[in-house]
Amino acid sequence: MIIGNGIMANALQFYDKEDIVFFASGVSNSLENKLSEFERETSLLKSVISHNPDKKLVYFSTCSIYDPTKTESHYVIHKLNIEKLIAERCRNFIIFRVGNAVGRGGNPNTLINFLKKSILSENKLMLHNNARRILIGTDDIASFINRYLKNFSNEIVNLAYPYQFTLYEILSQLEKHLGRKAYYEIIEEGSFYTIEFNSYTEDFFSEIPPEEYLKKLCSSYL
Repeated sequence: MIIGNGIMANALQFYDKEDIVFFASGVSNSLENKLSEFERETSLLKSVISHNPDKKLVYFSTCSIYDPTKTESHYVIHKLNIEKLIAERCRNFIIFRVGNAVGRGGNPNTLINFLKKSILSENKLMLHNNARRILIGTDDIASFINRYLKNFSNEIVNLAYPYQFTLYEILSQLEKHLGRKAYYEIIEEGSFYTIEFNSYTEDFFSEIPPEEYLKKLCSSYL
């Protein structure tokens, strides 16, 4: 069973199974501030859990939880509350803390979509020189789940390509893919944080270097 109709839900269609609930209907905008949006997700999740007590719940949280600059973010606080709710109410669950997800279409505020739009619109960007971002394609999320879900039970797993990309690396690859130059100014701001990945994640991505992974994301989704 798949709950949701966004880029994550679409990527999981081939893995739809009756004994598993994929909850892919959460708040997707990390800048969201509307209480009603968070309440909508919480209410829907509670209903799904109560109506499917014997099914394994798969929930998609965020690696932004580790970002020390976002501890007061409504989005991060909400995700932590949801994780706590799941741990308390579900007998069988897995929570994937996902990096910046890249898919076909989706929220225009996601990192890649925002940068792409800025390049095409010739909008000037303020590029934080010290910032790093972790990325993962939605098809890779689905493939990882198909291969390894059986290995996890009642735990939280960090899921992203295990490399911290600079914003300059990401923007440069987008420029090559789009055949357009970006307008930007580099400023000495930004930060990054360490994330630990398990051996399954390391193995899953072991055969593709960072630059090639960026190329793959652009060619697959943009």
